[in-house]
Amino acid sequence: MIKSDLSTVKWRKASRSAHEGGNCVEVAQVAPVVAVRDSKDPGGPKLAFDAPAWRAFTDRVKSNLHDLP
Repeated sequence: MIKSDLSTVKWRKASRSAHEGGNCVEVAQVAPVVAVRDSKDPGGPKLAFDAPAWRAFTDRVKSNLHDLP
């Protein structure tokens, strides 16, 4: 189960995010899930993935299956 208060969670910028600002994704390990948020809107919505779903999602991203046309 994910914590309802994520204010104390240590977020880190995803390694594939641009470091110049702009479109960045941050992730945090919140056992047993990985939480994801938009760095431009840290108080906004977050997604949570269990380990198999996170692995499947990141594999698809690395394969460019979620690239916009």
